[in-house]
Amino acid sequence: MARMIIGAIVAAIAMFILGFIFFATPLAGLAIANLDDAPAAAVQDALAANLPRTGTYSVPDIATPAQTNMFSRGPIATIHYNTSGFAAVDTKALAIGLGLNFVVALAIGLALLGIDGRVADFGSRARVAVIIALAAAGYTHLGEPIYLHHDWPHFIYLFIADGLALAAAGLILAWFLPRPAAAAPADAPTEV
Repeated sequence: MARMIIGAIVAAIAMFILGFIFFATPLAGLAIANLDDAPAAAVQDALAANLPRTGTYSVPDIATPAQTNMFSRGPIATIHYNTSGFAAVDTKALAIGLGLNFVVALAIGLALLGIDGRVADFGSRARVAVIIALAAAGYTHLGEPIYLHHDWPHFIYLFIADGLALAAAGLILAWFLPRPAAAAPADAPTEV
């Protein structure tokens, strides 16, 4: 159990580093479109004037016949909206995110620990961890462009970033888990 907790700590740090690479460097520009200053200010003003509270909005929504018609004509947007600003680099969010990484890594470790009697070697554990990581990232991110017609590049980027982070955590934890003791060969003589 101690090896798994140490592995979860190392995995959380690896996930944090991968998150930094994908989301805090210019690489993030591959996934997010930007506006010049004037259009950004105009959109920010329009949001502030029309959205009453923090939340996620579908604009237009399909709750009324008029908005359903507007939805089919387009343009449409899903807006993740926060009424108050916060620091571009929020150290509190980074610390909480590192804590989340640890909890997720711990869950991966517990799952691998739960199968360690049947999946004993590193290669098999690693394969299980990577396949589950890719399945989780795929389910989490690729449904939005399919069902909600959101842009593919953004969600493929998220799939790659999160798939790699989860796979790295799984590989680290598969390596840290205790190895089974070598079993005696089946043809070994037994003592009488």
